[in-house]
Amino acid sequence: MSANPLWTATYRVGEPDLEDMTLEAADLPDDLRGYQLARSGPLDNAEMAENGFKGSTADRFRNAGRIGGFMREFVPTSDVSPASGVNFVGATVVHLFESPDQVSGWMSDVFVKDFEDNVGESVGSGQQLISVNRLDVEGFYDEAVGLHVLQGGPAGLLSSTVIDFRVGRLLGVAFVGAIGEHRRTTLASELALALEKRMVQVALGV
Repeated sequence: MSANPLWTATYRVGEPDLEDMTLEAADLPDDLRGYQLARSGPLDNAEMAENGFKGSTADRFRNAGRIGGFMREFVPTSDVSPASGVNFVGATVVHLFESPDQVSGWMSDVFVKDFEDNVGESVGSGQQLISVNRLDVEGFYDEAVGLHVLQGGPAGLLSSTVIDFRVGRLLGVAFVGAIGEHRRTTLASELALALEKRMVQVALGV
């Protein structure tokens, strides 16, 4: 992997560069145009563990090679009424790891495994993880994996379509949340591919 110019370029990427990689409102796909910024900022291992599944620790993530990350999250404007089929959030995240192999390990041993192992468990705020299904995703430069996650609570069902992909020692994540049981594979792929393009541009300095 070290002979790959793009992979080599990611070793020059530092945590301050991650903010420039996550998508801005103007970069969002058409189905998310007009959404407003809800959250933006760095994600350290302690915060990841605090918001992760039961048993998650900063040490576990650190030992998996994760250095840090940055996220941007967008939501509909207040005039959009919550109803089944509405996309209630779209987000992109970029994580920095020590090596490309650790990115690959994270995708299988943390991202996919943690979701699949917690089906049936409480995930906070009165929500239960109902099902996790792997998705076929394509068109990415390197390794990519997608999940459709269904959770439920007193207010009903919520769906999450999440795509993780590798760019050298960077992990890109695109996330779309929808009210009800709805897969957003196409939209999440559009979001992820736009993120991948931006990550490559920043890594190569173009």
